[in-house]
Amino acid sequence: MKLRDLTGTKYSVIQGGMANIATGEFAAACSNAGALGLVASGGMDAESLREQIRICKSKTDKPFGVNLMLMNPDVDNIAKMLVEEKVQFITTGAGNPGKYMKAWKEMGAKVFPVVASVALAKIMVRAGADAVIAEGGESGGHVGDMTTMTLLPQVVAAVDVPVIAAGGIASGEQMAAAMMLGACGVQVGTCLLVSEECPIHENYKQTLIKAKDNATTVTGRSQGAPVRIIKNEMAREYLKLEAEGADREKLEHITLGGLRRAVCDGDMIRGSVMSGQVCGQLTAIRPVKEILDEMVTGAKNALSKAASIEL
Repeated sequence: MKLRDLTGTKYSVIQGGMANIATGEFAAACSNAGALGLVASGGMDAESLREQIRICKSKTDKPFGVNLMLMNPDVDNIAKMLVEEKVQFITTGAGNPGKYMKAWKEMGAKVFPVVASVALAKIMVRAGADAVIAEGGESGGHVGDMTTMTLLPQVVAAVDVPVIAAGGIASGEQMAAAMMLGACGVQVGTCLLVSEECPIHENYKQTLIKAKDNATTVTGRSQGAPVRIIKNEMAREYLKLEAEGADREKLEHITLGGLRRAVCDGDMIRGSVMSGQVCGQLTAIRPVKEILDEMVTGAKNALSKAASIEL
C-alpha cells in the first residue's frame, strides 16, 4: 500500500508536525500542494489548537491531520478535542498514545505514531497504530540514535502495518531510496521550512539556505532529550555546559523560549534553530507546491533508472 492510498492525498508525503511552525494555514498550504498537511500541537493548549484546526479546515478541502506531542501539558484535553473536531489523521510523538486510541479509532481517525526504534514500533502497533513513522536521527528537532537507512528496513521487517520514512529526506533520490527500503511514503520537514508559505522568520530561511553539510549539532543528549539544531552561540554554550556536567535547570535556562526566538524573532544567535542534516541541500525559497512536485517527480525518475544500475 502506498501512503497516498491510506490518506487520500495526491502524493505519498506527510508534512512534518513542527512545533510553532506548522500552523493551520501552513498545513492547509501543504495539503493543497498534494501532501498530508499537519497542524502541530507543540506549544498550544486544546482551544488554541482547535482554532488552528478550524483555520486549516477553512483553507483546504483536502485531507489534513494533527501532530500531537504526548508530553504536552494539556494532552488529555487535546486528545478529546481531536475527537470533537473529527480530525481524520493523527501523528504522535514523545510517548504512547494507547490510552486515547479507542476514542480516536471509534471516531474514524487513522493514527501514525513517530518511532525511533523497532521496540517502540512494535508497541505502537500493538496499541492500534494504522502505520508508523520511522524517523532517523538525521531529522531536525527531537531525534533518536539510529539513522533512517538503518532504522527503516528493520522497522519494515518487524511490523505488519505500513511504514513511513522520515529524517534525511529532501530530494527525489532520497524519497526513492526510502521507498526501495520498504517505506510506503515519506514525512519531510526541513525542506519545507524554505517554502514561501512557511511562517518562520526570513532570517531562519536564509540561515538554512546558507547552511553547509555539517551545520547542525545535537544538544540535550545528557538529559535524555536530544535535539538537532543549527550550530550557533546558544548551541555552543549549551554543549560546553553539557560537557561540564551542568544540571537540567541550568541547561533549560539557556533554551527556554529558544524556538520562538528563532521562528518569530529571527534570532539566529540565541534562538533554537531546529533543522535536519539536509539543510546543506537547500538552495532557494520556493512555493511548497514546487518543492513537492520536484521531489515526487525526482523520485519517479530515480526509481525508473534503478533497473539499469549495474552492480
